[in-house]
Amino acid sequence: MKNIILIINIALLVTSCGNDKKQNDAENEQPTQENTLSLTDEQYKNAAIEIGKIFTSNISSVLKLNGKIDVPPQSLVSVSVPLGGYLKSTKLLPGMHIRKGDPLAVMEDIQYIQLQQDYLTAKAQLSLTESEYNRQKELNQSKATSDKVFEQVRTNYQTQLVLLKSLEEKLKLIGLNPQRISAGTISKSINIYSPISGFVSAVNVNIGKYVTPSDILFELVNPNDIHLNLTVFEKDINKLAVGQKLLAYSNSHPQTKYPLEVILISKNISGQNAAEVHCQFEQYDKNLLPGMFMNAEIEVSAHNANVLPEEAIVRFENKHYVFVEKGKQTFEMKEVQTGNAENNLVEIINAEQFDNENIVVKNAYTLLMALKNESEE
Repeated sequence: MKNIILIINIALLVTSCGNDKKQNDAENEQPTQENTLSLTDEQYKNAAIEIGKIFTSNISSVLKLNGKIDVPPQSLVSVSVPLGGYLKSTKLLPGMHIRKGDPLAVMEDIQYIQLQQDYLTAKAQLSLTESEYNRQKELNQSKATSDKVFEQVRTNYQTQLVLLKSLEEKLKLIGLNPQRISAGTISKSINIYSPISGFVSAVNVNIGKYVTPSDILFELVNPNDIHLNLTVFEKDINKLAVGQKLLAYSNSHPQTKYPLEVILISKNISGQNAAEVHCQFEQYDKNLLPGMFMNAEIEVSAHNANVLPEEAIVRFENKHYVFVEKGKQTFEMKEVQTGNAENNLVEIINAEQFDNENIVVKNAYTLLMALKNESEE
């Protein structure tokens, strides 16, 4: 009786295993069937596909970097006023082009009047002191006056010279020409002129505001030295060289490409294992502003790679596939791993999985649409 029960249990176990195997085989075959497409003679003709194999070609690697637009200190000018005052007028707006010597703003303050008054007073006093000095000098030479009196007059004269000279320099500092100042030309206002040619990057004041010497009224940029400062990781530094060409674009306008050239590669590695690469724009564009973030693509050394034409690769659900010939007018969609792309060729990373396989190299998307339509039916 025990032997009979044992035989029955073994039979049930074998049957169960057999059913599990069939179920597993069916599950394993299911994806293959869903990714396999057979065409009729008419469908094959209308698809106009072409068959080929993976082949090798020389293809360049593209290094993708990011960074921001920068200018050297000598090309970025902060405009302030040496002597505080009220902003009377300005027509500047960010982005405006200016030339060296153009008026940027008009300032007003009682200090400007006082400085001109002090200068004219010192100038008149110097004339009087100079006359007294010359008179005492002649008297001293004839021993008609003591040396002590002459030294005192000479000291007063030299002191007045120093005072007048310092007032002249103060006037020049605020943009006034001492030679043009007279009792009839004293003005309560001064003009601020541009020290460089370029464009306005920032306006920090408004009309009527009082500014001090420490306040920055405007920021100007000389575009001749504007450059792109990129960040490159340590492992990629050896791929770059001075003179290399690259293209850069912003996130807001990725379709607009700006050509640049590498002009300097920093030898200093930061704590993030990265270095700076300075690139010069081939042509200035007014839309390029300091501080703007940009992306860049640099072609590095070319290498032999396994490739397929772009038409051979289809994208479905964020993955890349090719159609492999499995029989007469029968194709299976298989996933591929893609690398760099150049001249309508795409690098195939897992090419070893397709050794000697015939692959659809033209109109592959026609097969994808047919396969998915068939699956929906």
